[in-house]
Amino acid sequence: MPTTTATRPLKTLERVLSKAGIGSRVDARRWIHAGRVAVNSEIIRNPDHWVDLERDRVHFDNRPLQVRERLYVLLYKPTGYLTTYRDPQRRPTVYDLIADVGTFVSPVGRLDLDTSGLLLMTNDNAFAERVTNPASHVPKTYLVKASIRLTDAQLQQLRDGIELSDGPTRPATVSRVRDSEKYTHFEITLTEGRNRQVRRMVEALDAAVLKLVRVRIGSIGIGKLPIGKWRMLTPEEVQGLAQG
Repeated sequence: MPTTTATRPLKTLERVLSKAGIGSRVDARRWIHAGRVAVNSEIIRNPDHWVDLERDRVHFDNRPLQVRERLYVLLYKPTGYLTTYRDPQRRPTVYDLIADVGTFVSPVGRLDLDTSGLLLMTNDNAFAERVTNPASHVPKTYLVKASIRLTDAQLQQLRDGIELSDGPTRPATVSRVRDSEKYTHFEITLTEGRNRQVRRMVEALDAAVLKLVRVRIGSIGIGKLPIGKWRMLTPEEVQGLAQG
C-alpha cells in the first residue's frame, strides 16, 4: 500500500510513533506489541497497521500522541562509538553522549566506529531526508590522514573521481593540508555519501586511512565544540541546510 493517497497521508503505526519523537522504530514496535498503543480507542498490536494522519486518533499509554518539538543536534562523535541506538555487544553508542537531550532523535546519516567528527541528529524526518539524499548534493568535508605520502597525481585522482565497485565517484574537492615523513594529511569534500566512501577511495590508491574526521556538513562546521559534546543547531543553520 502506498504511504499517501490522493487526499490524505497514511503511515504505518510504528513510523507514526517514531516520527513523533518518543522513541526509535525498534522501541515503537515493542510498545505496539505490548498493547500500549491504541488507534481510535482500539488496541493495535500490528506495527505495520496503516494510520490516517488526518482522521485517526492515536493514543500511547492512554494519552493522546503528541508530536515533540523539532530538535536539531550537532554532536562531535568520538571514535569507538556506534551510530546506532542499541548494540547487542553493549559497545558505546552516540546515545550515551546525548542522554540529556530529552527527546529521541535519530542520526542524520552515519559515521562508522573508527570515524569521528560532526554528526547531526534530529526528530525531523524531512530535514534528515534533505541532508542525506544524494540528489540534494549536500557537501560533506573530511580531514584524512593517509598511510603513505600521496603524490599530486594521486590527489588529482580523488578530485576527478575514483572507480569503485559500485561505480565511479563524483568529482571531489581535495586539498593537501600537510605532509610528514611518512604520511599525507588532506581535506576532501564529497557531495555523495556511499558506505565507507572516503576509506574506499583512499584504498583504491593502494593506501589506507589512518584517521578520518568529518568537520563540516554544508555550511555547518564542527567549530570549537569539544569531542564527545553536543549543541543545538541555530535556526539559521537549520534553515541553511533545509533549503540548501
